[in-house]
Amino acid sequence: MDSVDLEVLRSATAWLKAGHAVILATVVRTWGSAPRPLGAMLAIRDDGQVSGSVSGGCVEDDLIERVHNHKLAADKPEITTYGVSKEQAERFHLPCGGTLQLVLEPVKDGAGLDQLLVAIERHELVARFLELETGKSHIESGRWSDALEFDGKVLKTVHGPRWRLLVIGAAQLSRYLAQMAQALDYHVTVCDPREEYAEAWDLAGVPIERAYPDDVVLAMNLDAHSAVVAVTHDPKLDDVALLEALKSPAFYVGALGSKANNDKRRKRLADFDLSAEEIARLHGPVGLKIGSRTPPEIAVAILAEMTAVRRGVQIPQTVEPPKAGVEAGCGVPQREPVLPDRLRPLPLGSAKPGRR
Repeated sequence: MDSVDLEVLRSATAWLKAGHAVILATVVRTWGSAPRPLGAMLAIRDDGQVSGSVSGGCVEDDLIERVHNHKLAADKPEITTYGVSKEQAERFHLPCGGTLQLVLEPVKDGAGLDQLLVAIERHELVARFLELETGKSHIESGRWSDALEFDGKVLKTVHGPRWRLLVIGAAQLSRYLAQMAQALDYHVTVCDPREEYAEAWDLAGVPIERAYPDDVVLAMNLDAHSAVVAVTHDPKLDDVALLEALKSPAFYVGALGSKANNDKRRKRLADFDLSAEEIARLHGPVGLKIGSRTPPEIAVAILAEMTAVRRGVQIPQTVEPPKAGVEAGCGVPQREPVLPDRLRPLPLGSAKPGRR
């Protein structure tokens, strides 16, 4: 669930407590082009005020008119479809061939929205089930693999962070990255075994893991809804995380650093049991080339690239990164690291060395 739809639930709950009647519209099916994804929500108050969106605006206008004219069911949810004919598509300004199906739910005191919001604000993943025949609903703990389901009788919606981001390093950039990522539907975890960094980490809702990064990557059991970004500039931490992350199904794996340093990183990774295809998955330098210099700008660039990858969009790189091997936001040249024993290639069959 993205932050826009979270605001819809908050508005619906507040309006209900203030004594208003509320209709909650949820996108359950689309055909062809659609302006909003499955699960997008719109709350409509009895006086016509709205929160959220399910289209470009004309569908919302029609729903508001139907609320004013009392043409929506007051007791049980109902299904409505827009764009089934050419005339409807033109009237509601739907994209060519676009059809939109909504479930319209009259929200009741027992709808469980309070409980749902508490779970979401705790960064818990939950699923809500709505029975169209009775209007009853309940919530259950969700799983990372959960998605919206609708069989015409029961609507299952998934709420809370659907995506995961593991940030290696608890520095200033990590704070901006974590805060922005939370607004983009990520559950964020920061990993830093360095005591001085871990002790200073205090961002609410973002846990800090003090184990070594490779162990944290393995423990998280990364999937196609997961991303890993390494930002410490320390190969003892960054590279060990990347070694495991690049072998996982994570949709995005990136590392901070200049092009020269990331080229050297790729050569180091090639000395281990990674294939050329796995190494090619590394986004390094991390983030879109938009001329970022400050930590907030770098965080924007990273999340923009993650969003493009997540949406399957190819974005051309148009702006060159900082020159002379100086890291953006760091102000000091980066030296080629001397690999510790932990990162030196092991002879075949050797045991993993102890940490120093």
